[in-house]
Formats: sequence, C-alpha cells, structure tokens
Amino acid sequence: MKSPFAVAARRVPRPAVLALALALTAGTAWSQGVPEASTLGSTAQALIEHARQANPGFAAARAEASAAQERVTPAGALPDPRFELELMDATNTMNGRSASLLPGQVGETRYRITQPLPGWGKRELAVKAAEAQVTQADAMRDAAWTELAAKIEALWLRYYAADRELVLNREALTLLQGLEELSLARYELGLLPQQAVLRMQREITAQRLALVELEQRRKGLAAGLNGLLGRAHDAALAAPADPAPLPDGLTPDALFEAAASANPEVRVAANGIDVARAERARTYQDRLPDFAVGVTNNRPYEGKASWDVMFEVMIPLQQASRRAKEREAEYMLLAAEARREDARARASGELGGAWSMYAQGRETLRLLAHTLLPQAQATRDASRAALASGTVDFDSVIEAERQLIDIRTRQLQTELDTRLALTEIRKLTGEYK
Repeated sequence: MKSPFAVAARRVPRPAVLALALALTAGTAWSQGVPEASTLGSTAQALIEHARQANPGFAAARAEASAAQERVTPAGALPDPRFELELMDATNTMNGRSASLLPGQVGETRYRITQPLPGWGKRELAVKAAEAQVTQADAMRDAAWTELAAKIEALWLRYYAADRELVLNREALTLLQGLEELSLARYELGLLPQQAVLRMQREITAQRLALVELEQRRKGLAAGLNGLLGRAHDAALAAPADPAPLPDGLTPDALFEAAASANPEVRVAANGIDVARAERARTYQDRLPDFAVGVTNNRPYEGKASWDVMFEVMIPLQQASRRAKEREAEYMLLAAEARREDARARASGELGGAWSMYAQGRETLRLLAHTLLPQAQATRDASRAALASGTVDFDSVIEAERQLIDIRTRQLQTELDTRLALTEIRKLTGEYK
C-alpha cells in the first residue's frame, strides 16, 4: 500500500512544498474545497452502497448466485418421461396392403410411455450437491463484494488525500504570494538581495505547476471511482469529508482468528470442500443401477388392443470407468482441502503484513503528533519572530518551514498508509458485508 503523497513529495520541488506547512496550520484547511453538484463521494460508505446496486461486475456475481439457487429444484426432479410411437409392419407385408406411415394403417401401432427412475438416494444426493454449489456461489458473491468494497474504499482514500492536498496547495500558493509581496517590499528598501526575490518567484511558479499536477491526479482518481460505480467518467463527485478516526480496539489475536474463518477466500475454499464431498458421494452412488418403467398400448390393424408393462434396469458393467471417476472425486476432495489450507495461509500472511503496517503507522503518528511536530512548529515560530526582528534572513525561515513541511508530509503519508492498511485488514477479516 503506497501513499499518493509519496509521489507528490518526489515530483514537487522541495521549496515549493514549504508553504504547505503554512496551510496546514490553518484550522479550516481540511474543510475547504470546491463544492460539487453531487453529494455522492463525500464518504466511502456512500460510494460502497451505491456500487452495491450499480457496479456491473457485482451484478454479474449476484446473478450467478441466483442462477445457482435455481439449480436446486431441477437437481431433485425426476427425468422427463419419454413417449414412443412404433409402427409395426409399416410395409403391410402381412396383410397385403400398400405401405403406410400413418398410425392405425399398419400391421400394429404401439404407443409407449417410459419414465426413467434414478437409483435409490441419487436424487437426494443431487439436491445436496446443488445446495452445496449454492453456498459456494454465495461465498463467491460475497468475496467479489469484499474485493469491490475494499477497492472503492482504498481509491476513495487516495481521492480524499488528493483533494485535501489540492486544497492545501491552493492555500500554500496564496501564502507564497503574500511572502512575495513582503520580499519585494524589503527588496525596494534594500533589505533583501535580488536573488531572494527571484527565488520566491520560482517557488510560486513551481507551486502552480504542482497545483496543475494535483488537479489532474484528483480528476483521474474521480474517474476511477466513477468507473467502479458504473457512472460516466466525468460524473460529479462531492469533495470528500474527513474519515472516521482510526480504531483503538484492534487486537491481532482476534484478527487472525477472523481471517482463519471469515476471510472471503477461505470461505469460498471451505464451501468448495462441501461441494467436493457431495460430488464424491454422488460418484459412489453411481455404483447402484438406474431404472425405468413403462407401459405400452398395442393396437393391431384388425384385432383387440392390449397393454404391456415394462421394467428396465441399467447394468453397472463399466467398473473400470466408475473406479476412475471415484478416484477423480477423491483427488478433487484432496485438492479442495488443500485450497482451503492455502487460502488460510495466504490470508494469515497478508494479514500479518497489514497488521504490522497498521501498528507501525499508529505508533509513528503518535510520535509525529506529540514530539516532532511540536518541535518543528516551535522552530518555525521562532524563525518567523527572528525574521520580524531582522536577526535572521529568509533562508533561515525557509529552512524552518521546510523542516516543518517534511514532518507534515510524513504525517500525511503515514496516516494514509495506516488507513490503507486498515482497509486491507477489513478485507482480509471479511468485515465488508
């Protein structure tokens, strides 16, 4: 999970970023933004709920789960009966008439109805197998939803970061322009060299370039969100609101236990075991024969009609083929069990990495907020006061601002990475419903 702030920090010149710290000190910076016509986009949860009905991929997963449900009833139904019409002595050789293909105009017409009957217990096992497939299809639908919801939330966090960074850069540009006026005033009084004025103007130009880049990045993230929501790429999205505070009650033991049982991929693999067991039971049940019963109405051309009753049994003669199918079913069950263990191992490993990043991020944020940030703010305030009294030059002020912005940028990066780690944790533990 990589923070978008890392990209911005590399591309934007370091002097151009210093005014970002000044904007961060304003209490209203996080709540300002360009108003959008739509209210959709202010929170990740609203986007997720919208995607539940509008995302085409999840609509396909829902339809597949519903289709699996409809297979249960046919699985336990009897096969359709067969109707046969048999024309005996169609050439009428026995009675000397001309040949015919009309019922009643031949030597004898037979009407037969046959009903195939699966062997004992086969229909019940077919229903159980279909129900197991329904459960697996539901688990696959839930896994698709979890993946989609996590993707939306992660993309929304990046959209949120880009939006806030865009607001802060606009504030920073305003503050830089104010510093430019101060530097020009001092230059006219002979208190500042020309190089300092030119440097400040370069900072403003670099800040404007960074603003253009941030605007394009925000538009790209908004287009990505709209794509996940099944909307037009340029559909309006509201400015994101502040996300909820990071939770404090997470414990690794509970998370790993949840990942071992509630992880979507683990659930899909576990339901795959039930499907494999049901198919194995059906395969062994094929050792028993199937049956068929039928009745036949015989109608001679000249004579009395009669009835026949038929009973048919399938002879399970191809034993080599059946044994191969039974071995196949056993191997499929072993494969399903191995897939479940593999899913558990992967979920545990990924959760371990996500938890490590989350715990590290929380501790880093605490240190930054309570130690480094206050120290950098005090240094910045002291340099500003010294500049006002004329005891330091602009370079000292810029260096103090640069130190503060480095800490602010790291704080933003860490917070975003921590929230992305939390999103990954929620996905791995099956929290998205």
